[in-house]
Amino acid sequence: MALSRVCWARAVLWGSAATPGLHVPRKLQLVRCGLAWGAPRSSKLHLSPKADVKSLISYVAAKTKVINGKYHRFLGRHFPRFYVLYTIFMKGLQMFWADAKKARRIKTNMWKHNIKFHQLPYREMEHLRQFRRDVTKCLFLGIISIPPFANYLVFLLMYLFPRQLLIQHFWTPKQQIDFLDIYHALRKQSHPEILCYLEKVIPLISDAGLRWHMTELCTKKALSRAMLLTPHLPPFLLRRRLNTHMAVIHQLDKALAKLGVGQLTLQEVKSACYLRGLNSTHITEEKCRTWLGEWLQISCSLKEAELSLLLHNVVLLSVNYIGTRR
Repeated sequence: MALSRVCWARAVLWGSAATPGLHVPRKLQLVRCGLAWGAPRSSKLHLSPKADVKSLISYVAAKTKVINGKYHRFLGRHFPRFYVLYTIFMKGLQMFWADAKKARRIKTNMWKHNIKFHQLPYREMEHLRQFRRDVTKCLFLGIISIPPFANYLVFLLMYLFPRQLLIQHFWTPKQQIDFLDIYHALRKQSHPEILCYLEKVIPLISDAGLRWHMTELCTKKALSRAMLLTPHLPPFLLRRRLNTHMAVIHQLDKALAKLGVGQLTLQEVKSACYLRGLNSTHITEEKCRTWLGEWLQISCSLKEAELSLLLHNVVLLSVNYIGTRR
């Protein structure tokens, strides 16, 4: 076979020397034969390793998206109730992860530029405050899920006690309204006790002892319940927690006064009113903005030594608001 190829090549060369007119076509034939015998391919035809990895990742992502869509349709057809819970849970995880990334970005910016908490804009300050509370609430679930096979118990507890164990990201729209009403009802249970202590202390108020009486108006446990804080702590911890909580709200009020109530969205207005003691779930947006503006007028006129008055305004402004009476 090899000998025949050599003879054929010699014949081609002799033929090209004898007939110059056929020189170009036979060269083309040699080139074609060379390509047919397997000439080296250009390196441009091969993808780089990075391109291979990117194409593989995009392929896997596309396949995963298709499979995920089929899985969602299967759950929606055969298990509609479970699909609703599953959708809310997955969206809640995405929202919580987005909150975590935003909180990390804010903390990084604070560290780089040496910014204190009270120097932040209102929305960033409120985001950090709420994220801290959410993380504290999720911490209990993280602790009880540490033992082996305890995650099954955690899912059962989350299903049975969503209000106590889950944050608002994992509540259904109906649960958000119902649970906020329940929390406000628990908050209202402490109002009579606080008002009773206020009535008792009114005859004792004098200019010299005004500050002392205002800081000791009523029990710390009742105020803790009014602020939706746990009352099951030692007295010195309750005092410290109340002071810290009201200092944060006072700082939020100053930042909100700079921003302006009119710049807030409907959800932000209702959340701000609820944090300050008003059950805003059944109140119109206009009334919420008016009430929040009145709160800011009082809060921004107070000094740090007078924050106990702001603490009691959580009760007084809520009780005296006609729209919340039932």
